[in-house]
Amino acid sequence: MTGTEPTTHTSAHTSASTGERADLSAMLAKQRHMLRFTTRDLTDEQVGLRTTASELCLGGLIKHVTAVERNWVDFILDGPSSMGDFTAMTEADWARRADEFRMLPGETLAGVLDGYAEVARRTDELVATLPDLDATQPLPKAPWFESDERWSARRVLMHVISETAQHSGHADIIRECLDGAKSMG
Repeated sequence: MTGTEPTTHTSAHTSASTGERADLSAMLAKQRHMLRFTTRDLTDEQVGLRTTASELCLGGLIKHVTAVERNWVDFILDGPSSMGDFTAMTEADWARRADEFRMLPGETLAGVLDGYAEVARRTDELVATLPDLDATQPLPKAPWFESDERWSARRVLMHVISETAQHSGHADIIRECLDGAKSMG
């Protein structure tokens, strides 16, 4: 598949939001667009290529960010049980998690982008309709979180924006190494 052009996702919920919610939605939409933009005009094979010393590829980054966004929205709605206990993960669990960063046989760029758009719609709806951005949940057990720490829905959304922006930067480097194309500049 060639010529897959990522599109900017805007939902009715995003455009209906105002104030802080509109700002959160707009910033997340911008970061999503920049990440998707790195895949413009690439084939399924190209988005699965590693072009740096890293294990990362463009399709895998989008899969990972999709999973991150989905999991954090589940966390906002259902608490830490939706994410599991990272301290109890087995080698098989970690191997499945590593598959988020790769294009697996049968996966396509179009499929990865469609999955990302579906998660984006769900997140946008949540941002627009969540009764209280100050509502908190205790973080799941993980070696990288302080025990007994709680995050508000607002902080979770800012984390998703940050994670998306960070991986968009990774994607830009991978794309430039692939064929010299840049997202900006």
